[in-house]
Amino acid sequence: MVNLIRLAAPLDVGSVRIRNRVFLAPMSGITDEAFRQRAHSHGAGLVVSEMVASGELAKGRAGCDLRIRHSGLPVHMVQLAGREAMHMAEGARIAAGEGADIIDINMGCPAKKVTGGYAGSALMLDLDHALSLIEAVVAAVKVPVTVKMRLGWDDAALNAPVLARRAEQAGVRMVTVHGRTRCQFYQGKADWRAIARVKEAVSIPVVANGDVCSQSEASVILEQSGADAVMVGRAHYGAPWVAGSIAAAAGGTFSSRIPETPQGLADYVVAHYEDMLALYGIESGLRQARKHLGWYLDRHAGSVAGESRKAIMTALEPARVITLLRDVFSRDPQTLNLRSAA
Repeated sequence: MVNLIRLAAPLDVGSVRIRNRVFLAPMSGITDEAFRQRAHSHGAGLVVSEMVASGELAKGRAGCDLRIRHSGLPVHMVQLAGREAMHMAEGARIAAGEGADIIDINMGCPAKKVTGGYAGSALMLDLDHALSLIEAVVAAVKVPVTVKMRLGWDDAALNAPVLARRAEQAGVRMVTVHGRTRCQFYQGKADWRAIARVKEAVSIPVVANGDVCSQSEASVILEQSGADAVMVGRAHYGAPWVAGSIAAAAGGTFSSRIPETPQGLADYVVAHYEDMLALYGIESGLRQARKHLGWYLDRHAGSVAGESRKAIMTALEPARVITLLRDVFSRDPQTLNLRSAA
């Protein structure tokens, strides 16, 4: 397997220096400010905002401001989605005006509500149109522009190398490739070797994404893809420290604040919960936080009784939720899966 040490090295994306090469993937409804700050504190080299719909951002729709707001981290990267060049350009200008250091264009989201509007991975069905969006964004801002894509729409149209090459020619400074087609969604195993064809097609950095959950998998994806960096997504459910732990294995800086005791885990989950309430307000925060609480329970306290879980997921008073969380996560270590915390 490839030595992980190169993941600890900085990476330049245009004029922006990234501290290491293990990144947190943008995930809609997940990688909000509270989550990104945690992942960064644990050592993730780069964290990316949730996908922001460029049309809604350009029109000033409520909620977009939270997604693009600068969180004080050294590198602020905002991902935009859309299919109208005018809106993509305006969205990029707004994000850059709010302090974005890098603008990422989403050409990989497989969700039907996104592809149904001919955005996300649907853009890989029409590369000329996709390039018109890239050119509009590159022309609109002075910060580096990157693109996240899939291998193609389906097995009959594996055109990621062509899109990446044309994107580089248009001024894109880095591409990320998820090793599945859109039609695969998240089924089967990501094809890491197929990412190598994208790496061969361009001279800019290539980031490999898909099914990386551990240090050993990071090593294999590097070996099979030849990529310059690794992006980790769903492995962070209930564990915001995963990218940082992989970077640490490569020799990067890593926070020791991973919870190692039941009390430490309780404190960590409660702090994340409280940060989400502060970010969204009580009413919205209660709803937004539930998926994260569910993932913490699944990952670290899978044997907790269904009644306790239901009470946590349905309680409407934050103080009650916090009391229940502390009860669940402060129990005897034998009932908790603390090994999955590291």
